[in-house]
Amino acid sequence: MRRAFFLLAVSMVTIQVAYSQKLPSFDVQGHRGARGLKPENTIPAFITALELGVTTLEMDLAVTSDNKVVVSHEPWMSAAYCSDPTGKVIDEKEEMKYNIYKMNYDEVKRWDCGSKVNARFPEQQKMKVTKPLLSDVMVATENYIKNYTRYEVDYNMEIKSMPEGDTKFHPTPEVFSDLVYNLVDQYLPLDRVIIQSFDFRVLKYWHAKYPHVRLAALVENLKTIDENLKELGFVPAIYSPDYKLLSKSEIKHCHELGMKVIPWTVNDKTEMLELKAWNVDGFITDYPNRAKEYKMTLNIQPAKN
Repeated sequence: MRRAFFLLAVSMVTIQVAYSQKLPSFDVQGHRGARGLKPENTIPAFITALELGVTTLEMDLAVTSDNKVVVSHEPWMSAAYCSDPTGKVIDEKEEMKYNIYKMNYDEVKRWDCGSKVNARFPEQQKMKVTKPLLSDVMVATENYIKNYTRYEVDYNMEIKSMPEGDTKFHPTPEVFSDLVYNLVDQYLPLDRVIIQSFDFRVLKYWHAKYPHVRLAALVENLKTIDENLKELGFVPAIYSPDYKLLSKSEIKHCHELGMKVIPWTVNDKTEMLELKAWNVDGFITDYPNRAKEYKMTLNIQPAKN
């Protein structure tokens, strides 16, 4: 029995070592899973991203009235891709009335957020699908990794909050953050988790209370890197700006400060290649299949049905 266990352990180490030699250092993150190909922030989108060899799953979080953490970009039902439980398309001017923070999850899961055509993503496969619980996403993707892809990706989770939305569309940053931490800690090793936010209040709270978790500063303003870091009050693990705001010198400056640079949302192939040549550490994309064409992702073999 001991010999069998020893041989199994040796074989597993051999597999891990052999596989690790093939791993890229470049971090391609599937934006909302693979939004260009499957309905965003859904389990099918995350599975597709895994099959395309992303090294990180990027997603957004919201909270329901019964304190369930849901994977959703908006804290309401978006008219762009959601239909109500009767199949009715909602008006964009009315969408914020369908506030997820005022619904329990049983109400949320009755909405179809995958069948409606999203004009921005003509390649996106349409399917009837609901906004999932974060716990269900973690279970589904970890099971898929275990059974098929066998590469443990990271999870980049955005806490979607803003001062004017506190207690109206989401909890306060402290309550929201603790809810996420306590949930994620039940399912994942925290060294595979990144918390990102445009709301620096969130990052400051995590830096103080959960300093062992990697943080990413999302940026879309025109301030300098140093100005943003001064406002933040510390140097995060990752600086994540709109890719259009980057230059070679800014990437170099981030590296000098000890930060990785992961811009968003990079969908054009030419821009993918240019940014990689500029020495970014990865990028967030709606189309991981395009990055795969240039061998920027893991060489994952599709699962056999």
